[in-house]
Amino acid sequence: MVIVDSIQTLQSPFIESSPGSISQIRECAAELQRYAKETNTPVFLIGHITKDGNIAGPKILEHMVDTVLQFEGDRHYAYRILRTIKNRFGSTAELGIYEMNSDGMRAVSNPSEILITQKEDALSGIAIAATLEGMRPLLIETQALVTQSVYGTPQRTVSGFDLRRLQLLLAVLEKRGGFQFGMKDVFINIAGGLKVEDPSIDLGIVCALLSSYEDVPLPQHICFAGEVGLSGEIRAVNRIEQRIAEAEKLGFEKIIVSKYNAKSLSKLKTGIEVIALGKVEEVYRYLF
Repeated sequence: MVIVDSIQTLQSPFIESSPGSISQIRECAAELQRYAKETNTPVFLIGHITKDGNIAGPKILEHMVDTVLQFEGDRHYAYRILRTIKNRFGSTAELGIYEMNSDGMRAVSNPSEILITQKEDALSGIAIAATLEGMRPLLIETQALVTQSVYGTPQRTVSGFDLRRLQLLLAVLEKRGGFQFGMKDVFINIAGGLKVEDPSIDLGIVCALLSSYEDVPLPQHICFAGEVGLSGEIRAVNRIEQRIAEAEKLGFEKIIVSKYNAKSLSKLKTGIEVIALGKVEEVYRYLF
């Protein structure tokens, strides 16, 4: 197998431009691809990425190769996610989670256990949400802190979650539930340094917000999977069976899902109690 580190440093004598230019990257990648196809040798081209995490320079490199793999992760955490961004011969939904230790990279077989902190005391503002990363179900800890605003303008701060999504959820809670978040500072954090874009953690975020708002801890054996709509309804999420199985595997006793998922769950036999609710206020009444 051939590993090229990095494609931006290579230069082909057939092209006059300097290494790293678009024409050089195109020509070098084409020559290496030709070599790989003719000799049946796997070739790994390592390319630079930008600060945003996208492949640096032109998309030409992505278009030429068969598969694009990308390591993601925060340098302050030991975990790295290996994603398939493009795959000509398979699905792009597969995903690997690795941990960096003194011996190098180690595959993490059960990432949910790492992403849920084992705590002795029940604390308010913490909810466990069942999400999917690619094809893999994960249980993650969502943390919320709601405090009285000291300064004139209330703060909205997020880590690992979309700020606009948070503002949308706060508006739903204010309008549909009558909760006064207008003069409160709100902070959201996804534990473990993950960045989550799956809308199914909405319900977990909402319950963490309500728990911090009321300063009442949620039961530790309960988790959530549901998307919250603008009218306060809990919407169905995909592949709910996998999420429930993951929650059961980690010893949770109850999972709150959308009642619109209940039809597909009627035949499901599990050892975990599935609570199907339709609106945010029903969840509030059930928990508090």
